[in-house]
Amino acid sequence: MATLSDGWDARYAATADYVFGTAPSQFVVTHADRLKPRSRILTPADGEGRNAVYLARLGHQVTATDISPAAQDKARRLAAREGVEVDFQIQDLEGWTWPEAAYDAVAAVFIQFAPPDFRAAIFEGMKRSVKPGGLILLHGYTPRQLDYGTGGPSQVEQLYTPDLLEKAFGDFGIEHLHAYEADLDEGAGHRGRSALIDLVARRPLD
Repeated sequence: MATLSDGWDARYAATADYVFGTAPSQFVVTHADRLKPRSRILTPADGEGRNAVYLARLGHQVTATDISPAAQDKARRLAAREGVEVDFQIQDLEGWTWPEAAYDAVAAVFIQFAPPDFRAAIFEGMKRSVKPGGLILLHGYTPRQLDYGTGGPSQVEQLYTPDLLEKAFGDFGIEHLHAYEADLDEGAGHRGRSALIDLVARRPLD
């Protein structure tokens, strides 16, 4: 039986190109100035490493996980090309014991492969992993994305709404929550008009 790992590994291995490009998400670029210098950052399900490598170029200490060995092979090549070091880890987020208060920030971009129960566990893991005063950066698609079909899942229950994110991160301080439309050009995987949503939330000080 094919697994989630098999599906993503096949997708990343099918082409020498970077499926989602090598440039960082504009969301990450826009909000990078919120990060304190030399932050410890976790980028879960980071794929081919474009966001982890960018954050490392800014001087941060980055740990990047992904379920796909093929994706992380590409990510390591990208890091070597850019002359940066990233702690790459093969990790299935399902059943993972997220570290406690280990990072200054968690940056999660287009991690919408998870159905609702799994997604709730991921969100709680992200919140657990960030230190008091640290940041959650989350970027994804809203249900309107189904009208565009330019990337993301086809299951509406895996997409984000402002209400869903407010409920999930309401115990944090939400500093930015914005649903909008924009044109993406991020490799073959994300290209064209897209319905997006951004969240920046800060863990309260204990």
